[in-house]
Amino acid sequence: MASSATEATGVAAEDRSGTGADALVAALRDLGVQTVFGLPGVHNLAVWEAADAAGLRVVGVRHEQAAVYAADGYARATGRLGVAVVTTGPGAANTLGATGEAMASGAPVLVVATDVPSTLRRPGVYRGVLHETRDQAAMFAPVTKATVVSAAAGDLHADTVRAGSVALRASTGPVYLGVPTDLLSAPAGSPGRAPAPRDPEQPVDGDQLARARELLAGARRPLVWAGGGALRSGAGDLVGELAERLAAPVVTTFGGRGLLPPDHPCLVPGPPHVPPVGRLWDEADLVVSLGSDLDGTNTQNWAMPRPPALLAVNVDAADAAKNYPADVVVTGDVAAVLGALLDGLPQRDGLPALRETLDATAQEVRALVRADEPRAAELLDALDRVSDRTGVLLADMCIAGYWAAGFARVPGPRRLAYALGWGTLGYAFPAAIGAALAGRGRAVALVGDGGFLFACGELATLAQEQLPVTTVLVDDGGYGMLRFDQVHSGVPTRGVDLVTPDFVALARSFGVPARAVDGFGEEFAAALSESLDATGPDVLVVRAALTPPPSTSPRWYRRRQGGS
Repeated sequence: MASSATEATGVAAEDRSGTGADALVAALRDLGVQTVFGLPGVHNLAVWEAADAAGLRVVGVRHEQAAVYAADGYARATGRLGVAVVTTGPGAANTLGATGEAMASGAPVLVVATDVPSTLRRPGVYRGVLHETRDQAAMFAPVTKATVVSAAAGDLHADTVRAGSVALRASTGPVYLGVPTDLLSAPAGSPGRAPAPRDPEQPVDGDQLARARELLAGARRPLVWAGGGALRSGAGDLVGELAERLAAPVVTTFGGRGLLPPDHPCLVPGPPHVPPVGRLWDEADLVVSLGSDLDGTNTQNWAMPRPPALLAVNVDAADAAKNYPADVVVTGDVAAVLGALLDGLPQRDGLPALRETLDATAQEVRALVRADEPRAAELLDALDRVSDRTGVLLADMCIAGYWAAGFARVPGPRRLAYALGWGTLGYAFPAAIGAALAGRGRAVALVGDGGFLFACGELATLAQEQLPVTTVLVDDGGYGMLRFDQVHSGVPTRGVDLVTPDFVALARSFGVPARAVDGFGEEFAAALSESLDATGPDVLVVRAALTPPPSTSPRWYRRRQGGS
């Protein structure tokens, strides 16, 4: 980097090996971080200098929110720590929406934000220093697991390792690390390069296991409900084995999709928001909830009836039973608990009959989709055909994204990233930056024309970094979901019909190849397949409008039946 950045810190280039910035970067390397996402500012330039010297890749984005979304996309695709480096005050504040999404979805993200120099801050006094806030860390408290603020350059290595370790510790989630900018240029010594500490394994409680086994033994129609905690624990094989031994269907939440392979004999082929799948819950005499809090989005705001018995496995006992009372809670990582629970668990009869039931359920779900929205069926068919060639599918908060998140084929764990934690519009496109760097193959971002404009400047990032991202941009002339809500409420459409650019010309102006098709038929399917063979970024604009799927709240069937 330019020498002027080094001179601005007041530290000669030959002395940089022991600065706070170097300690921070060394800690990131100790945490296994190889790539970070960020936006430079006058207060954080020393981090960019130190990262370059240490061989750490910094991907520069065009907006701070995009930096955290990219870190989130990387974290969800890999299970490793995603890191965003941003600057003081407004730069830090710009990340809050994306940080809240990471919190709600359990993505292990470290937000490193500089703050005003410690030498200029006076406790309890707002002095008007450039970018100053009264309490920057306090802004992050509601949307993070923890906030860590370094007080000295010599603490930066330990503070960074601690913050990153907390983000990675189950239940995973984002952590804020605040660094007064003067600490980055201050001498920090040469910290040891010890790896990040591992959390000690917590033994599974024997009494809880015994009670769980009693529930399983007494159940005649068990159902497994697998959430994001099961996926993040890497418990897919164990969940599949449990289901097969119980001859039990497995319903996966939005966060758990991909946990089981698509051809697993126990996997339920659809979300719980459609009657054929909902019936399986209604008929169960025991629900085994694995790594889920049974949230409102997946249970239609708890309109699903309380099961006759509930066995919950969760690292957080309160989280496991906060929405439906649990008869037994086994506290611990899902993989660890199932490893113990499966020991000696007998194989039940009924697996062939279950397979017949689920095959019939799959046919019923497919028929429902075709009858409900034939154009969505075409979209899903095209996505399913290329799913094995797609690294990660990222679905935005748009109608096409809702269909894909609930009904598309997901070939494996961490192959779908969906913004249904906080439900932040504009997530998928910038998150694809991180997913494309996860080493899993080409990322596909499925976005609407409204949400895409939240971060369309990141076309420059894709072009600059030549990232393997296919952006499928569905243009229905505005906010289609909100338009649906207004029309079906019998009120005029206001604020939802938007003036939008020529998206093909916009993408090409950044040097990104782009084309447009009408609808989701064979022309779309062929263009999507061709795009997956590209090496750099590519944009496919689809001029089409869709009806929202039954998994969206205005169409929840239990609400129509009198649920809340």
